[in-house]
Amino acid sequence: MPTESVRFAGHAGADLAARLDMPEGPHLATALFAHCFTCGKDIKAARRIAARLAAMGIAVLRFDFTGLGQSEGAFGDTSFSSNVADLERAADYLSERDMAPDLLIGHSLGGAAALLAAGRIGSVRAVVTLSAPADPAHILTALGDALPESAAEDGAEVNLGGKTFRISPDFIRDVQEGSLEEAIAGLDRALLVMHAPRDKIVGIENASRIFGLAKHPKSFVTLGEADHLIGGDGDAEYAAGVIAAWAARYLDLAPPAPPPGAPEGVVRVSEADPDGFLQDVQHGPSHHVLADEPEAYGGTDRGMSPYGFLAAGLGACTSMTIRMYARRKGWPLEHVSVSVTHEKVHAQDAGDSSAPKIDRFHREVTLEGELDADQRARLMEIADRCPVHRTLEARSEIVTAPAGEG
Repeated sequence: MPTESVRFAGHAGADLAARLDMPEGPHLATALFAHCFTCGKDIKAARRIAARLAAMGIAVLRFDFTGLGQSEGAFGDTSFSSNVADLERAADYLSERDMAPDLLIGHSLGGAAALLAAGRIGSVRAVVTLSAPADPAHILTALGDALPESAAEDGAEVNLGGKTFRISPDFIRDVQEGSLEEAIAGLDRALLVMHAPRDKIVGIENASRIFGLAKHPKSFVTLGEADHLIGGDGDAEYAAGVIAAWAARYLDLAPPAPPPGAPEGVVRVSEADPDGFLQDVQHGPSHHVLADEPEAYGGTDRGMSPYGFLAAGLGACTSMTIRMYARRKGWPLEHVSVSVTHEKVHAQDAGDSSAPKIDRFHREVTLEGELDADQRARLMEIADRCPVHRTLEARSEIVTAPAGEG
C-alpha cells in the first residue's frame, strides 16, 4: 500500500498533517477518515481500515485535526465546529487532486463530525460511524472528573492517555450547543453505524439513537467485545472487513479492463500487519481473503498459509474441471468434493534422484451420484487434466521485478 505524507491548510490556515493511502492497483474511490477525540491519524483502527480499503481500490486520507499529532495550530483554540471545518478542508484538498471523497468514516467524536460534515460535502455517498456519540456534548460526560465545574467559564487542562490537553470554554460551549438530530435525519446518504455493546466511553445507546434518527439505507453492526478505541488486532480487522464489504454495495467500484496478457486480472497482496505475517489478498474490488502463518511459525493464524492457497487452487480447479466435463456429458454427478494435503518428500520416493526433496500434493476426490464404474474412472482421469494440476506438474517461469518495471 503506497502511503504519501501530505499537508493541507485547515480551517484556520494551519498546516494539517495527513497520510494518503493509495491502492496498489486502480484507484476506484476515495474515503476520508476522521479520528477520535485527542487521538490521531495513526491509531490502529485507522491504519487497519485504511489498509483494507486501499487493498480493494479505495484511497484513504487520514489526517490529524488542528493542534493534534503532527498538525500545526493550538488544540486549545479548536472546537467541534472547527473539526467539522477541518473535515471540509480535507475534502476540498482531495477534490483539488481530482479525488473527491465518496466515503466518510468517523471514529468517536470524529464520527459525530462526519455526520455533520457529510451534508456539506456533495461528493459523499456513504458514511460510517465507529463508536460515535449521538450528541457532541457527550464528550463532556466522557471526560467526567477530569473536567472541573469551573471549566465552562475558565476552561481546563485535562490529562488523556498521558498527554495534557487544554479544553477551552469555547469548546465546551460549542459541543453543548451542537446538535446532530437534523443532520442525521436529513443525511440522505447510506449509513453504517458500528458500536461495541460494552463501550465504556460512549455507550451503545448512542448508536441506537443515531440509527433511529437516520433514514434508509442504513445498517447497524456491533463490534463485539471491542473497546472504545477498537484497539485489538481482531477487532480492528473485523471493523475493516465489515466496512469494506458494506462500502462495496454503495460505491461504484467497477474495475477497468484487465491488462493485456492477464485475462483474469491481477492478484494483489499487501502487508496487513508489519509486526506479523498477515496479508491482504485482493482480486478486483469484490474478492478478498487473508493470508497468514500458523501461530507456531510466528503468525496469527487469521488466514490460510501460502501453501494452503496453493492446495486450495488445485482442489478448486479439480472440482470445477470434473463438474464441467460431467455437465457436458450429461452424467448424473450430484456432488464433487476434493481434499488436498501438501508435504515435502524425498525425491527417490517419487522415482527422481536428481533432487533431494520435492513437493507432493495428495488429492482425494469424492464423486456422488448414480455413476457407473466407467464414468467414475473417466472423471478421475479428467481430474488430472485440470489446468492448475498441469501448471504444478510443468515447469513454470516466475519473473520478479520492482513495481512499475514488470
